Amino acid sequence: MERLVSTLVLPLLALTALLAGGCTMLGPDFVRPEAPVADHWIDPESPMIKHGGEDYSSWWKVFNDPTLDALIQSAYNQNLTLQIAGLRVLEARAVLGVVTGNLYPQTQQASADYAQIGLSKNSPNFAPGIDRFFGQASMGFDAAWELDFWGRFRRGVESADANFVAGIAGYDDVLVTLTAEVARSYILIRTLKERIFLAQANVKIQQESLRIATVQFDNGAVTELDVQQAKSLLRNTQALIPQLQTSLRQAQNALSVLLGMPPQDLGTVLAGNGQIPTAPSEVAIGVPAELLRRRPDIKEAELLAASQSSQIGIAKADLYPSFTLFGTVGLSSANTGRSNVSDLFDDESITFDAGPSFRWNLFNYGRLKNIVRIEDARFEQLLINYQNVVLQAAREVEDALVGFVRSGEGADFLEESVEAAKRASELAMIQYREGVVDYQRVLDTDRFLTEQQDSYTATRGDIALNLIALYKALGGGWEMRLGKDVVPASVKEEMDQRTDWGGLLETSESGPASVEPPEDLWRAPDW
Repeated sequence: MERLVSTLVLPLLALTALLAGGCTMLGPDFVRPEAPVADHWIDPESPMIKHGGEDYSSWWKVFNDPTLDALIQSAYNQNLTLQIAGLRVLEARAVLGVVTGNLYPQTQQASADYAQIGLSKNSPNFAPGIDRFFGQASMGFDAAWELDFWGRFRRGVESADANFVAGIAGYDDVLVTLTAEVARSYILIRTLKERIFLAQANVKIQQESLRIATVQFDNGAVTELDVQQAKSLLRNTQALIPQLQTSLRQAQNALSVLLGMPPQDLGTVLAGNGQIPTAPSEVAIGVPAELLRRRPDIKEAELLAASQSSQIGIAKADLYPSFTLFGTVGLSSANTGRSNVSDLFDDESITFDAGPSFRWNLFNYGRLKNIVRIEDARFEQLLINYQNVVLQAAREVEDALVGFVRSGEGADFLEESVEAAKRASELAMIQYREGVVDYQRVLDTDRFLTEQQDSYTATRGDIALNLIALYKALGGGWEMRLGKDVVPASVKEEMDQRTDWGGLLETSESGPASVEPPEDLWRAPDW
């Protein structure tokens, strides 16, 4: 055994130290790309915009609507798309574990076999005196370690590392979208219900107008034209109700799916006063550069570029020779001659071979270099995609911001218009009864009142919808998962029964089932 150590182990250790001392890292080190970010928003002086004190972690609470709060919490607990995103985080963590294992001996295999052998007398290897039939047993251990001389495996860990944290950012991005979509669907439902209520109220008013016109016609005071005009307006308003009811049902179905439930009547879920939640008169926003820190999709785009950057180094490593330490040690014995299978564990049965090797892909440089170029082109695409994501994020904020500000301004005018239209409708009906004006005046005022009431209600909904879009564009809402599992307990229990997940499913502040973004976004936490 001492001979084995001196012959095999010591030279390999010395060679390992020699090669490790010369290890390098091929490929570029990732640097966050420059992003096209404006210094300020287009309308920073609007009275509806304030600066400082912004907190988007629970932005939906600005509506002061307990029903909305409960819906978002239910969606967080039950939404299936969010659960899939959480499982992708676990998948990426397991991939990181696989890649990290490549830093150590890649082959470590124990083997054993027993064979009953029969030799042919006509074999050139057969000689008189050799047993034709004998048993042979062997057992051993094989190991091979490709040294990370050019940083191939370390770059692989970097790449998987960035993908893992990108998975966390992807989960956060889904959560931002989920909270916004739940709130948007809720506001839309409340808006449609109010529009239906107003349409039904106008139907009653127009039915009374039709009754009056019919009485006037029966008494010979007016022509049939007034009756038909009144009926036309009534039927037109009645036709609006089924359209709104269709949109209402579709919005409820969308909300059901967001809540992880089959489409159903949400009457009990949508308890409350039934009014459109009132948006605050102003919103706090930061500077455009804060989007780089807050928006998960921007983080994800950066991390994916970082992951691809490491792939360039992995591809470049194939241009150079790889160095491997290999070794096999075992026991072998056969019941021939003076030996016997039972002597397998004797010192004389030890067999081994070990040493260094290298492998170099010669005459393939055209192919290998083009693989490097492919990885570099993909990296450049992701860099430009990162810049594009930043631009799109800024556009989304500006779009939502101008929508919030302008819809608020429009609502003020429409509120006055509705009050004026109500008074005009009342006056027109009084004058019609007195014979001062014809029915066309009543028809016009009633139609205008219906349109203005519907527009005002829709605009009030637009104010809330634009505010929701603004908070989504600012990257708010993902903070609600901090310190919590990204995979529900019931799902983890099922997975744990099916597969040995080790500690990856344990709830902890540092484990992947309950993850926190690291300070350096493209480096994963040290698990």
